[in-house]
Amino acid sequence: MDFSQALAGGGPLPSGRFEGRAAFADGVRAALACAAREGWQELVLCDFDFHDWPLGERDVEASLQAWAGRGRRLTLLAANYDEVVRRHARFVRWRATWDHIIECRRAPVKDRAELPGVLWSGHWVLQRLDPERSTGVAGSEPERRLQVREALDEWLLRRSTPAFPSTTLGL
Repeated sequence: MDFSQALAGGGPLPSGRFEGRAAFADGVRAALACAAREGWQELVLCDFDFHDWPLGERDVEASLQAWAGRGRRLTLLAANYDEVVRRHARFVRWRATWDHIIECRRAPVKDRAELPGVLWSGHWVLQRLDPERSTGVAGSEPERRLQVREALDEWLLRRSTPAFPSTTLGL
């Protein structure tokens, strides 16, 4: 069974290689739905600008709404958030409501390939290795999850700053 077929089945999240924007987006949708069902505590989403993520979709918002709650944590890391504002209005509204469990960070990179495209949790990881072709790997192996988390921590703890406030205060 290939990656897309495994996701369509509604069963456990697949392991292995994926190829194409549709497979990547399906992986994001499936992971967020699984996070809501299973009550994952922490999610980290990382991408250059989240341009082709399905964050603005109604089903994704519903999954995030079902997932959000006490003790949950969502961290976003991007080079900029302009595309999030432009393309994902539902997510931006949802984010304003749940700001207390969300941290957004900005990494000072110019090249899309510098920042990993990742959805990480303590249970499963989806990692886009080639953003142009949208190819990558996914899996729940502890080594994979640890390796990706260590790379993300380098960006989050040492190479990024707070960004994308949920509200803007003016005088």
